[in-house]
Amino acid sequence: MNELDNLAEAARAEFAQAATPADLENAKARYLGKSGRITELMKGMAALSVDEKKTRGAAINLAKQAIESALSQRRQALADAELDAQLKAEALDVSLPGRQRGAGGLHPVSLTLERIEAIFGSMGFEVAEGPEIESDWFNFTALNTPEDHPARSMHDTFYVEGGSAKAPNLLRTHTSPMQIRHAVQHVKRHRAALDAGQGMPEIRVIAPGRTYRVDSDATHSPMFHQCEGLWIGENVSFKDLKVVFTDFCRTFFESGDLVLRFRPSFFPFTEPSAEIDIQFQSGPLAGRWLEVAGSGQVHPNVVRNMGLDPERYIGFAFGMGPDRLTMLRYGVNDLRLFFDGDVRFLSQFR
Repeated sequence: MNELDNLAEAARAEFAQAATPADLENAKARYLGKSGRITELMKGMAALSVDEKKTRGAAINLAKQAIESALSQRRQALADAELDAQLKAEALDVSLPGRQRGAGGLHPVSLTLERIEAIFGSMGFEVAEGPEIESDWFNFTALNTPEDHPARSMHDTFYVEGGSAKAPNLLRTHTSPMQIRHAVQHVKRHRAALDAGQGMPEIRVIAPGRTYRVDSDATHSPMFHQCEGLWIGENVSFKDLKVVFTDFCRTFFESGDLVLRFRPSFFPFTEPSAEIDIQFQSGPLAGRWLEVAGSGQVHPNVVRNMGLDPERYIGFAFGMGPDRLTMLRYGVNDLRLFFDGDVRFLSQFR
């Protein structure tokens, strides 16, 4: 074995002893670096003849290739060892069952709102939308609610920044403002026909959405849902209200023997007014009267605020709580369950 073979063998042995990539790079420098053994041998060829350079250069290149091959093999061995150690440290127990993402679903109140919209849609009612931050005029004044009405109290209503002292902004306390907005836009679209005495198409709309009041217990929440309904025309009576709402309740609860009663009441935006109660004839709630909505014939002042002549146009309005309807439909006894975000509760409605 000549000196070059010995050099290659020495490099191979030193590479094998390198325990880390850093040790290996230090060993490489001693053989292949700028001041390494192979480099020094290449520099020593300057004093040789041309023929000797060819022979000596070929032998040095073979030694260099052997050293580089040994270096590459040791690098790969160290990388494989590092990977094996990492895999052992981060091992997964593949014998355990995989975790699957559960299927999502609509919130029970969303299911109720979709059901309400579908039922009233089949009766020809449109669905109105409007802002949740509302002006005092649309929320109260246009609905014939005077300035000294208790509903305007700071204890009952969330007022927000914006507006003015005489016309503050607030989180809407009901969805009736959407009815007014819809009616005003409807009248504007048909103003020319109205001015010409030709009349206009009926206003038939429901207004579902979130509302806000300072209230919180098992049956009330500071944020809750409402759905208001409005039907205005030249010959719309209280009888139409009874037929429409009875048909809605029986369809919603899928109960043909459901009984309704209209109790006289008071609302500033309707006159006459009535609370609507329902009674199931079978099931766990059989025989009990349950309040589900307020209703009445739209007050002339409200019709006038829509831009219509109350002597010619008449109609009815109603307002109900989808949250309460959801509780009755699914047998839920605490409204707060709908807003706690407990997946165990909500998953029952998927």
